[in-house]
Amino acid sequence: MPVDVRQFPCLDDNYGFLVRDQATGRTAVVDTPDAEAILRELKAAGWSLSMILNTHWHPDHAGGNARLKAETGCEIVGPAEVRRIAPLDREVGEGDEVMLGETRFRVLDTGGHTLGHVAYVDDADGVAFVGDTLFALGCGRLFEGEPQQMWSSLSKIAALPPETRVYCAHEYTASNARFALSVDPSPALRARADQVFSARQRGEPTVPTTIGAERDTNPFLRAPALKAAVGLGEGAPDWQAFAALRAAKDSFKG
Repeated sequence: MPVDVRQFPCLDDNYGFLVRDQATGRTAVVDTPDAEAILRELKAAGWSLSMILNTHWHPDHAGGNARLKAETGCEIVGPAEVRRIAPLDREVGEGDEVMLGETRFRVLDTGGHTLGHVAYVDDADGVAFVGDTLFALGCGRLFEGEPQQMWSSLSKIAALPPETRVYCAHEYTASNARFALSVDPSPALRARADQVFSARQRGEPTVPTTIGAERDTNPFLRAPALKAAVGLGEGAPDWQAFAALRAAKDSFKG
């Protein structure tokens, strides 16, 4: 049976995600940006929390672990780095599997934003929770990792089926679109950017996205096709094009 995903905004620009296995009713939350908001959403849905799935250690992703553990007794699953700031019951990494009732999540090592960042993929239902590695029309800053590592992580996510729904952790899409338009003249990107700007003006979320949409319009996944735009020759490694784009985004003021 499929999963239900309840998405809600919290903090300044985070999204929270409650994920419920329909077969058993067991429920997980992906990251814990705001414990109060998560408890409120659980109550509104009438769901009980069984598990936390942390993607990485940053406070806006693991900061609510302790309170949720204390109030619900849930199991906390995530990469070892989470222990830097919060409790963790089970460490996971590349190739591990996590069962939420009858739903199987495959763990991907997606380091780069942080060294131990992971993503959770439900292949049967075509759902991926990618934290701060991939954003709609963007990607996370490299706070700890190197460009080659991040490019490998993004390529791993991009290899998922195109219809996969991608739940990223922040509403950054309008800002990402403005940067993307500065480096990529693609008509497909222009059309998508117009849709994004309109959606945000109406107060609508731009998450989830899909792997197919990101492959077609996300400049960081399209890095090999944008080498000339960042001053590289066609023979340059793909990761160097990604690195140049990420550096350009870091200093972009538009």
